[in-house]
Amino acid sequence: MKEIEKWKEKIESDNLSEDEEKIFNQMGLNGESRRKFLKGVSIATISIWASTYFTSDLFANAIKDLPDKTLVLLNEIKVNLRVNDMVKPLTLDSRTTLLDALRERLVLTGTKKGCDHGQCGACTVMIDGKRKLSCLTLAATCEDKEITTIEGLAKDGKMHPMQQAFLKHDGFQCGYCTPGQICSSVALLEEAKNGEASYVTENFKSIKRNLKLSEEEIRERMSGNICRCGAYNNIVQAFKQVHSGDDEMPTWEFATSEQMEKAKNA
Repeated sequence: MKEIEKWKEKIESDNLSEDEEKIFNQMGLNGESRRKFLKGVSIATISIWASTYFTSDLFANAIKDLPDKTLVLLNEIKVNLRVNDMVKPLTLDSRTTLLDALRERLVLTGTKKGCDHGQCGACTVMIDGKRKLSCLTLAATCEDKEITTIEGLAKDGKMHPMQQAFLKHDGFQCGYCTPGQICSSVALLEEAKNGEASYVTENFKSIKRNLKLSEEEIRERMSGNICRCGAYNNIVQAFKQVHSGDDEMPTWEFATSEQMEKAKNA
């Protein structure tokens, strides 16, 4: 509050910088008209209104244009991130997550920041072929590991088969969770080839390689990736096409009255 009052006093006394003066002039506020205006609005209102008068040049600098060396960096470390077949040397705070390093330092914004708590799966990438939540992974732990983001799936200008299947079967609506969904699906293909078990695997002793996953298995294994638009059936269909060549639309599952009653009383 003290800082706000100081700034308000600065405006009222016309003790403005050249840039600040220019902004208020563009707003049509100068001298007495500015002081009358200030009496009827809050500082927050001024800041919102004034933001529309900033030139686009002020917002044009991409992250990649910022200097590599940060003036003040706590717990500074150097790390080489191998991302999409390219090595990126970075100087980071040791507490920087892989998600923030990808988005803020490498401008790979396909990986989305959703909940930032490891619950929605929007930030899923692949590390050494395994799907990982980049918001819960420290960049410092990824030294020289193979990191693949959604930007690295297409090769020679051709989309990955999973990307093509998502488009064909409309496995998205808003598209926000789609990069994480696709990365998770691609990694799941390898899990099936390796014969890795899931929560719904019936017999752990008889697991074989090159599993053909059922709809129940697909839904369980993809359950960590939340789609708020509800395109789950289309996502399952896209995965099935790439995984087993099955192009049949998944079945809708509805809870019975007994299941709904049981859930209600649980």
